[in-house]
Amino acid sequence: MLDWSKCQAVERGPGKSRCMWRFKGTPVPVTLLFENLEDGATVNDFLEWYPGVTRRQVVAVLEFAERSLIEA
Repeated sequence: MLDWSKCQAVERGPGKSRCMWRFKGTPVPVTLLFENLEDGATVNDFLEWYPGVTRRQVVAVLEFAERSLIEA
C-alpha cells in the first residue's frame, strides 16, 4: 500500500471522507485517476473531466506511485 502522506500533491479529505486521499485543494479522490486510466482514459481526458486538478498534480501522483512501486 502506498504511503500517500509523503506525496505533496494530495491531502486527506475533510469530514466523513477524511480517510480518502484527494488531490490537494479539490474534492477529487486520487483513486479516480487510477480508475479512469485503467478504463482507458488519458491524462488529458481526466484533466478535462476534473478541472480542479492540475497536470502538475497528476504527474506528481503518477511519479510518486511509480517510485513507490520501484522501491517496494
